[in-house]
Amino acid sequence: MKLARLLVVPMAAALLLALTSVGNAAPPSTKACSGGTAVSDAAGLTRALAAAGPGSVIRLASGTYTGNFVARGAGTSSRPIVLCGPRTAILTAGTIATGYTLHLDAARYWQVSGFTVRGGQKGVMADATRDSRIEGLLIEGTGDEALHLRTHSSDNAVRNNVIRNVGSRTPAVGEGIYVGTAQSNWCTYTACRPDRSDRNLVEGNDISTTRAESVDIKEGTTGGILRNNRFNGAGMTDADSWVDVKGNGWTISGNLGTTSSADGFQLHRILDGWGLDNVFSGNTATVNGPGYGINLSTNRDRNRVTCTNKAYGAAKGLANVACR
Repeated sequence: MKLARLLVVPMAAALLLALTSVGNAAPPSTKACSGGTAVSDAAGLTRALAAAGPGSVIRLASGTYTGNFVARGAGTSSRPIVLCGPRTAILTAGTIATGYTLHLDAARYWQVSGFTVRGGQKGVMADATRDSRIEGLLIEGTGDEALHLRTHSSDNAVRNNVIRNVGSRTPAVGEGIYVGTAQSNWCTYTACRPDRSDRNLVEGNDISTTRAESVDIKEGTTGGILRNNRFNGAGMTDADSWVDVKGNGWTISGNLGTTSSADGFQLHRILDGWGLDNVFSGNTATVNGPGYGINLSTNRDRNRVTCTNKAYGAAKGLANVACR
């Protein structure tokens, strides 16, 4: 075992090393956006979502769709429900004060890809959603968090999305991606039990201009993967790290972050039995701040920071534990 240490290199070299250390995320596996039902206005989209069943494809034409759109029902593993469109297809709530722009509500085997989600108190909310993919979206201009997996939403993939300008209504909850529910809200959403939003993959996302963390992983969640994402903390006003981990058994690997007011990655124990058995490996933290690349505030013997992580511009060094 060797002590974690700060790697001091010129900034240009640091960025080059950082870029080459993060592998490309696997390409989206969402089915091609073709066939099915073409929609071109909000009313048509609402009808198509209500009628969707196994094998349905809903194709958005370019244009602006204003409303709070709800996706329910289930596809199957071989016949998923597809909602797709180009970036120029823009779903907007028309406000950042209330509502969800797109709500996956007890959805299963949905594949959502390509288009823009703008505004809403929350951009994309997934409640009790399983076996679904949210890929290649642009999510921007939300009042609170951009994308939230909540209420036992498990076995989903959130991949290759661009998230920006988040939290202008309530900066303290202006996260880019939020997994699970804080223990203080379990009685509201999960009958006073942990929100088991488990085994989710968060991969290849580009997250910037969030007022709170780029990614917040809550107590109650287990077995997820946070891999090969890019975080830019410029503009964070209500967070002191890009990533806050409070769940169990998460793999945090290959992520690239720049600019934080304190640390790059943090781990916390909010509740006994949580914040355990997480592994940080191959991450590159260009912190440009006063803290650590990786800061384990507790449970230091039950979490691991490997020596494959790198930190640049972190005044306190790579981590507050020995790498191994």
